[in-house]
Amino acid sequence: MQPADQLTEKFCAPPQKRTPGVCLVVDEMHRSLRQMFKSIGVSINYCPDLLAAEIPAALAAFPYDGLVVRSKVRVTASLLRHAPQLRYVARAGAGTDNIDEEALKAAGITLLNAPEGNRDAVGEHTLGLLLALFRHIVRADNEVRVGRWRREENRGEEIGGKTIGLLGYGNMGRAFAKRLRGFDCEVIAHDSDPRCKTDGNATLVSLPELQGRSDVISLHIPYSVANHHFVNDAFLTASERNFWLLNTARGEVLDHAALVRGLRGGYIRGAALDVLENERLHTMTAEQGATFEFLKNSPNVVLSPHIGGWTVQSYARINEVLTSKLAEFLQQQ
Repeated sequence: MQPADQLTEKFCAPPQKRTPGVCLVVDEMHRSLRQMFKSIGVSINYCPDLLAAEIPAALAAFPYDGLVVRSKVRVTASLLRHAPQLRYVARAGAGTDNIDEEALKAAGITLLNAPEGNRDAVGEHTLGLLLALFRHIVRADNEVRVGRWRREENRGEEIGGKTIGLLGYGNMGRAFAKRLRGFDCEVIAHDSDPRCKTDGNATLVSLPELQGRSDVISLHIPYSVANHHFVNDAFLTASERNFWLLNTARGEVLDHAALVRGLRGGYIRGAALDVLENERLHTMTAEQGATFEFLKNSPNVVLSPHIGGWTVQSYARINEVLTSKLAEFLQQQ
């Protein structure tokens, strides 16, 4: 059954005549998208059932102005050759790691994304993971359900008095910092962008200072080739104190084998992960499988299935952000 908040109409045949402002939507979207886009003069051909392999032919069948995606397909130079008339690609979410931005630039195509749409959801989920990790909520819940009433073994930590270090201070890092304001903790952040300014919710510091002072390090950097395994053995052992690690960014920025070594060695006190290096669990390599087996059986690890930005509210808000950015883009043409 189709969820009530998703579009139900699907028009996967290309329009019969050239109509200005048509875009192809290849992933499930909140039902508000059609009306929002219509309000700015854009109509959609809604085809969420298209397989990734079918998208090139769909693009070639009609001169679409735009393409709206989530994560079903990688937008590469090869794909773009099927749509030489494209003016924009809109990513319904924050991360753009499935989009070749250099290929878009070379083709003169504008990239739009919507990190503002789910940043509040990510901020709240990251806080929830930290509380679950500190107070052993998941473990305690499982124990009570099987009749084990262990209080001392589940004595937890408080956020108050801790130094929380944020690696990356963009939309997601700022949203988390905002939610930490009431916990009587110190929030520091490092961002590689020299233009990054504080908003008053965190103090910007160097990377060595972040590593040296943090009781908790929370990852909020995007994935890129340059950031692949940015958090590795060298990063994890550079800290001057044992710390907890949170990741609600992208799994590939963290070397999970290094994380396991840190957990085994005790210099990582615990971890909460909303993302994994390979989230298609049935395709894991033997090494990835062994790492995942350790993580899922560790009492000081909390896991969730990449749902940090996945709320009822963010589902609709992403459409609002994309509509606003697309309207601005069209006005500039």
